[in-house]
Amino acid sequence: MQFRDILTIATLRNLVDIALVFAIVYVVIKLLRGTRAVPTVIGLVFLAILYWIAVDQDLFTLEFVLRYAVVYIGFAIIVLFQSEIRQALMYFASRLRLPLKKQRGQFGGSVYDEIILALTTLASEKTGALIVIERNVGLRNFVDAGLQLDARVSYDLLVSIFNPTTPLHDGAVVIQHERIAAAAVFLPLTKNPEISRELGTRHRAAIGITEGSDAISLVVSEETGLITYVESGKILRNLDPKQMKKLLFEAMDIPIPEPRRETVTLSETDTDATVG
Repeated sequence: MQFRDILTIATLRNLVDIALVFAIVYVVIKLLRGTRAVPTVIGLVFLAILYWIAVDQDLFTLEFVLRYAVVYIGFAIIVLFQSEIRQALMYFASRLRLPLKKQRGQFGGSVYDEIILALTTLASEKTGALIVIERNVGLRNFVDAGLQLDARVSYDLLVSIFNPTTPLHDGAVVIQHERIAAAAVFLPLTKNPEISRELGTRHRAAIGITEGSDAISLVVSEETGLITYVESGKILRNLDPKQMKKLLFEAMDIPIPEPRRETVTLSETDTDATVG
């Protein structure tokens, strides 16, 4: 192998190395943007600069303290930001998600059309509802604590479950693999202090389950009848069916079918009548 070939391989290896590091740093910054971890990262950068100054200027005491503090800082970061670390790992896992076989609902569309239709009906009646859709992170521990159903997703069943006169309406419905896995499921509430006090227990539970997993929550407010979409701890409120369908189908990697264009053909008789 000639020297030029060796140099070319080494250059390509270095370029791949730099590209991978750049991609990781970019994804980490994108995940940390707008979270509570940003001030901590700034503080860690400041400590790194301070340590470099201590080494460069022979500040032995400061260098000793910072060197041994690194071990404890690492443990502190894992404890304080375990939710952010979990979200980052779930983000990478979601890139590897395999497409699921899409089932059809009782009205001919997908089961997600059934969910949207049921939520729209419940919203018009101001009936509170909470539906959680599992994606990559399993929700088996929550399903086991609720009333297990393993039923086909349908408009009639969802509306019946959230009927205030039934014993199953208090709690969430969890959907796994496009089937209703359980009802009357109680979820952990979010501990985010920045959440508006206007949001009740149902909304806080919807946010809480999406903070600890990659699940999607759909909420109908009992007071206002507004529909809320929750993903990764972020909420979008006051959605109409079209907006909700777009968000839900994009999250589940389902292509939204384009509306059909109807074509009108005129027969010879119609043409003659028009001309005459």
